[in-house]
Amino acid sequence: MKRVMILAGTVAALSLSGQVAAADGKAVYDKVCAMCHKMLKPKMGDQAAWAPLIAQGADALTASVIKGKGMMKPRGGAASDDEVRAAVEYLIRQNK
Repeated sequence: MKRVMILAGTVAALSLSGQVAAADGKAVYDKVCAMCHKMLKPKMGDQAAWAPLIAQGADALTASVIKGKGMMKPRGGAASDDEVRAAVEYLIRQNK
C-alpha cells in the first residue's frame, strides 16, 4: 500500500510539473524565443508590428509558429505544440 501511495504521489507531481511547464509561456519565450524577438522583427514590445499578427488570432498565430515562417524554424525551436501555444499567448498578452 505504501508503494502505491508513493507511486501515485510521484505520478501526480510529474503530471502537475509537466502541465505547469507547458503552460508557462514566459519561460518558453525566455528560453526559446527571446533572443530572436529582441533583435529581429517583430520585436517584443513593438505593438504596431504585432497588431496585425494578433488580429489573426491565437490559433492562426500558433499554426504559423508550428509551421515556421521565414527565418523562424518550425515551432521556433520549442519542443511541443503546447509550448508554442503558451509562448504565443504570452507574446499576445505582452504586445497588446
